[in-house]
Amino acid sequence: MDVIEEKVISGERLSREDGLKLLETDDLLRVGALADQARRRAAGDRVFFINNRHINHTNVCGNGCKFCAFNAREDSPGAYTMTLDEVIERARASLADGATELHIVGGEHPSLPYEYYLEMIAALRRLDPSVHIQAFTASEIAFFARRAGKSVAEVLLELKDAGLGSLPGGGAEIFSERVRRQVCPNKISAEGWLDVMRTAHKAGIKSNATMLYGHVETAGERIDHLLRLRELQDETGGFGSFIPLAFHPDNTKLSELPGTTGVEDLKMLAVGRLMLDNFVNIKAFWIMLGIKVAQISMHFGVNDIDGTVVEEKITHAAGARTGQSISRDELIGLIRDAGRTPVERDTLYNVIRVYED
Repeated sequence: MDVIEEKVISGERLSREDGLKLLETDDLLRVGALADQARRRAAGDRVFFINNRHINHTNVCGNGCKFCAFNAREDSPGAYTMTLDEVIERARASLADGATELHIVGGEHPSLPYEYYLEMIAALRRLDPSVHIQAFTASEIAFFARRAGKSVAEVLLELKDAGLGSLPGGGAEIFSERVRRQVCPNKISAEGWLDVMRTAHKAGIKSNATMLYGHVETAGERIDHLLRLRELQDETGGFGSFIPLAFHPDNTKLSELPGTTGVEDLKMLAVGRLMLDNFVNIKAFWIMLGIKVAQISMHFGVNDIDGTVVEEKITHAAGARTGQSISRDELIGLIRDAGRTPVERDTLYNVIRVYED
């Protein structure tokens, strides 16, 4: 840890072995202090949030990932697919409340035509040309390409022309092929996910990056995942933020697993900050972590706690006990109470308003 601390102080890049030591140590507060130092150097004392709306347009999915409690077969009783009018109405209500981002992800529906997604984005753009549309994981993009008989590049450019602004970071899970064979064998491969993101970045489409941790992966597989993200960020610079996602086991095919602890969550956020030295923004997704852990995470390398969200379904299907939305004033209060300066941002981290004391 002394050697790692010297590297952090001097700004030297950490190695795989350093990452493993950080995950293995019991000295959580020391890891947090190092991450906080790296956060201050990269991002200062501002903490971002966004006024956004989540829309999960369908839960029908053919992947059958073991960690997912949201997906349903097309003929199952709980299956749903929104019409485009229903998507528009949900968006309209949130835009009236000042949302600047629409965050859209869903299942990989085996029967929906590619044109459904193109028209969705175009209709949302017509509804409000100023709103940023962050939609479709890399896995969904690859699925659309297969459905349409097009290349990933063609799909991305068509969606961009329709109004797509950026991609969320979902679908990465854990890059280890051992893990993917065990928990999501029908999903896009690790290389496939990275290739979609590389193609998006080259097309001028920014994205986020995620990692789903706390199920069957090892510490080494977590660090290897971070290193592959770091390598792609070195190449493209296209990732806006990194978001570690804590696994929720309820109602999944891995429900026998215990889920993550608060210590594990804080350490994973801190290690993400320390290993991903080329990411400015590390986000604590309060929906998964809970408000209290998300607030503490601001002292563990985090400079973003996501946003107002509104009607998130995927994590709640897996037993999340957090609310499905939070007000702007509550977020501002949480950030101030942690000793940080709240900053409302747009999707691409342009500042909308700084909330000084």
